[in-house]
Amino acid sequence: MSTNHNISNHAMPKDGWEGFKENFSTDAVSGFIVFLLALPLSLGIAKASDFPPLMGVLSAIIGGLVVSFLAGSRLTIKGPAAGLIVIVAGAVSEFGGGEKGWHLALGAMVVAGLIQVLFGILKLGKLSDFFPLSAIHGMLAAIGIIIIAKQIPVLLGVDPALSAGKDPLELIAEIPQFIKSMHLQASSIGIISLIIMMGLPMLSNKLIKKVPLPLLALAIAMPLAAYYGLKYQGPSYLMVKLGDFMGSIHLNASMAGISQPGIFVKYVIMFALVGSLESLLTVKAVDMLDPYKRKSNSNKDLIAVGIGNTLAALLGGLPMISEVARSSANVNSGAKTRWANFFHGVFILTFVLLASPLIEMIPNSALAAMLITVGIKLAHPKEFVQTFKIGKEQLAIFLVTIFFTLLEDLLLGIAAGITLKLILHLFRGAPISALFKAPIEVSFEGDDYLVSIEKAAVFSNFIGIKNRLQEIPPGFNVTIDLHKTRFVDHSVLENLHHIQHDYEHSGGRFQIVGLSDHKPISEHTFAARKKIMQHISHRKKRTKFFSKM
Repeated sequence: MSTNHNISNHAMPKDGWEGFKENFSTDAVSGFIVFLLALPLSLGIAKASDFPPLMGVLSAIIGGLVVSFLAGSRLTIKGPAAGLIVIVAGAVSEFGGGEKGWHLALGAMVVAGLIQVLFGILKLGKLSDFFPLSAIHGMLAAIGIIIIAKQIPVLLGVDPALSAGKDPLELIAEIPQFIKSMHLQASSIGIISLIIMMGLPMLSNKLIKKVPLPLLALAIAMPLAAYYGLKYQGPSYLMVKLGDFMGSIHLNASMAGISQPGIFVKYVIMFALVGSLESLLTVKAVDMLDPYKRKSNSNKDLIAVGIGNTLAALLGGLPMISEVARSSANVNSGAKTRWANFFHGVFILTFVLLASPLIEMIPNSALAAMLITVGIKLAHPKEFVQTFKIGKEQLAIFLVTIFFTLLEDLLLGIAAGITLKLILHLFRGAPISALFKAPIEVSFEGDDYLVSIEKAAVFSNFIGIKNRLQEIPPGFNVTIDLHKTRFVDHSVLENLHHIQHDYEHSGGRFQIVGLSDHKPISEHTFAARKKIMQHISHRKKRTKFFSKM
């Protein structure tokens, strides 16, 4: 603990031009390592989204060269994300598919990018706090399942015509047929790449763990593709096709999609909402990884991402977010400032301009293996187990979100998860009057702040609770009193834990009392808690909830 304190206070990296000179070597090396991850993933995400592959690369370049200077976070990497594949491909399809669908989908993305800028201006960086964690995890798991379903035919080298127009459940049902129709050489490359991506992390070899797995997969897949002659002798859909990078960069977005208002509005909402949500969650996660414990400005970061998305969409690029896997790799590679994100963009641009023939030697089955790996991580069985451990009702919300996402779309899925969560809260004793605004009383005496929350503390009113807590200056003794709450949900308890961590790191004290007369619905530390409906004397019996952790 003392080490982190010393790091954060005495060796803080400079920002701006001074930071460039001070941390050039570490940030450049980290940017290069992230580039090795980002290039193949950007190509794969674009192809899976029914976008020209170069347009995924374009977004990564803009995310690095432009957004890095505007961002409110220092260590996040901006670029296309697998989590948005489902939305992007859905938009292209519903707008008519092919090049027409791409141009019209871009129009919706332009508007969504502007809305993200507005989100930041209106200081809606707390948007992620409104959504229940179980619904968010359910949405991500559903995205993972969809990615896996869509990439299996690509992994096996199947003719795209056999999978075109099929929904995820249909694709899963068709797997036996895909196996019968697979391209032997392409599928062998895909399966070997998948083994590398999934199997090598299980080994304890330190040297292997330092090598970016996508790079290692490509180092084997590309020579194999050349040996099999896939580029010249196989069907054209087996290999990456780039085209003219500079020639394809012009105003590609079309606003004609407004003539289909139902589709247009739906995808504007999904791009803006899901993209913002994923980005904000990544910023939170990366802040926790930052060895210097710097806090990002989430509102400023939303504005930056919105500007990046608007520019990328106008030129034809995929939507970008603060991407979690690349950002984590950035931190783990020793990045200290935003310049690492900039360098990752420089390396991608340089490689695309100087080595595009090399990129066209990449087999699509290898890219599919990388995306399937991402999908498996999102929908891993441990996510189901972990959610169940938190509570049966959390698993129900998780599964309902997945079901409706697979059945319809992400918007309906997350709406179904939220609706079920609210219904369960009412059954657990949360009054309707407190679902969206909790009665809060803040008192102050000496160095002590007492925050008393009444009726209910749940995900849907947590933004109000958080706003009041953020008004308290650092360095005081803060007590959250939950004696008068009938119900406290899992999302609130976990978020309060993060607030406690941040506040105590700034030099203050933070405790939660009043949960001794609440019954947890599971043994999990952050399980939802319902008030025991008995008369209990509140004679200063205050138990520190988080002292056990």
